[in-house]
Amino acid sequence: MATFVLIHGAGDVGWYWHLVEAELRVRGHEAIAPDLPCDDDSAGLPEHADTVVSAIGDRTNLIVVAQSFGGFTAPLVCDRVAVELLVLVAPMIPAPGEAPADYWANTRYNEEVRDRYDDAIALFYQDVSPELAAEALNRARSQAEARMGEPSPLRAWPGVPTRVLIGRDDRLFPAGFLRRVARERLGITPDEIDGGHTPALSRPHELVDRLEAYAAKQGLLGGH
Repeated sequence: MATFVLIHGAGDVGWYWHLVEAELRVRGHEAIAPDLPCDDDSAGLPEHADTVVSAIGDRTNLIVVAQSFGGFTAPLVCDRVAVELLVLVAPMIPAPGEAPADYWANTRYNEEVRDRYDDAIALFYQDVSPELAAEALNRARSQAEARMGEPSPLRAWPGVPTRVLIGRDDRLFPAGFLRRVARERLGITPDEIDGGHTPALSRPHELVDRLEAYAAKQGLLGGH
């Protein structure tokens, strides 16, 4: 049995992962998805990592899965606990010492050719059922920005096997953008699935299939 540690993105809650959590448990795994203190002006990346590490406790055989802005927290967690595999989904991929506020300019995000969407559902949840999309918006929190200008304490990318999974139809982080950033920052060619920025809500079973395949390739599932 593996323990999947699920890290949500900006202005979100652990509920984002509830369908993935349920599917992982059906398949015999443990899953935890803590709420990060993303709406707390006093909390920065170290406090986000503290929250995840506290939720992990003494669990082992860890697979960390991070969505979007969770990509800034995930490598900090990997520096503090023994992680067997890191999976970044539709992610922000930080450089060592990079402040989140600088990510957009540093990755040349505004140079990307992309459509603009003023509506949150159209941007984040275009392939999510209307009921789930409405629930996601209802549960969303404001993302605190007070400490976004602080450099990340990340000194180097952790020595943990890392995979990147992107959505071909992601409207926030277009596939071409993520392919380039993953190559430039990690030397990784991402894997791709259909769909947008929030596959844990739109394609939970397919996402779990991918996570299990990654874990199996690392020899982490035993006889499962």
